[in-house]
Amino acid sequence: MKTIKGPAIFLAQFADDVAPFNSLKSICEWMANVGYKGVQIPSWDPRMIDLQKAAESKTYADEIKGTVQDAGLEITELSTHLQGQLVAVHPAYNELFDGFAPANLAGDIKGKTEWATQQLKYAAKASANLGITAHATFSGALMWHTVYPWPQRPAGLVETGFTELAKRWMPILDEFDRYGVDVCYELHPGEDLHDGITFEMFLEKVNNHKRANILYDPSHFVLQCLDYLQFIDFYHERIKMFHVKDAEFNPTGKQGVYGGFQGWVDRAGRFRSLGDGQVDFSGIFSKLSQYDFDGWAVLEWECAIKHPEQGAIEGAQFISDHLIRVTEKAFDDFAGRGADEAFNKKILGI
Repeated sequence: MKTIKGPAIFLAQFADDVAPFNSLKSICEWMANVGYKGVQIPSWDPRMIDLQKAAESKTYADEIKGTVQDAGLEITELSTHLQGQLVAVHPAYNELFDGFAPANLAGDIKGKTEWATQQLKYAAKASANLGITAHATFSGALMWHTVYPWPQRPAGLVETGFTELAKRWMPILDEFDRYGVDVCYELHPGEDLHDGITFEMFLEKVNNHKRANILYDPSHFVLQCLDYLQFIDFYHERIKMFHVKDAEFNPTGKQGVYGGFQGWVDRAGRFRSLGDGQVDFSGIFSKLSQYDFDGWAVLEWECAIKHPEQGAIEGAQFISDHLIRVTEKAFDDFAGRGADEAFNKKILGI
């Protein structure tokens, strides 16, 4: 067994125009001061990194890496959640996602997809330049508007949708393979890859591509009423990243999974700071350790109630308390007799 690394933190929810969260240097120093050992960097935020430059210049990538290391931290992964979303966008969501791309691409659904595809390819090279081997992203969605089968889905719709999604991602996966980096899809409502079954359907379409992997985040499974512990049993070989995020689901006689169009505070299902929700993190850390996951435990802070700085400070200690130093010996070794083949045969009567 292997020991999970951590604690680390995803910087996306903390980056701001206000110090100390307005530069990579100062935000890393703040995170190190409250107990983190690693940071996951949002590649779309110019306050944190220039993705294209990190791909094209090893010198610049080394400077970014040095800035993080000077604060006593490591870069765990880069993230292209926003760009990954744009690899596949249904026209109904075109304008809603304009903010995820450069302003000159507003309304241009094809242009946004082409830009996003290039961004992912930059991320592959940038990851290699930074010396990291896993990458966080979203799959995008062509079929999400049909997630509930009313009106009835036409025959073959899902097959066609996954075929097209795979067609768009195969060149990206191949580029990541070229640089030895795993693409880790965060399985998330709003994405065509949002649970185990949809991941399997996609995996079949990309010919079980070895770089198509999973960013495991139990909070999204709580909100879907999915067994997030058994999920690890099924997919542990493909889990290459881990977001430590809490959530709770409190259905009432008035609302359930879909939330009744309420804001986050008033929904039955909502994200919470670590320890304030319902996720069994002791069970998760045990299972991941059992299956030799040796990646990073990365806090993704999202909470409808608690302030992010309090969530970050508490989260570092919470993750540290859940990390398991895996054993190198069996608990009952004290009673063992050692290796003796002749004795073993005598016990077996052979």
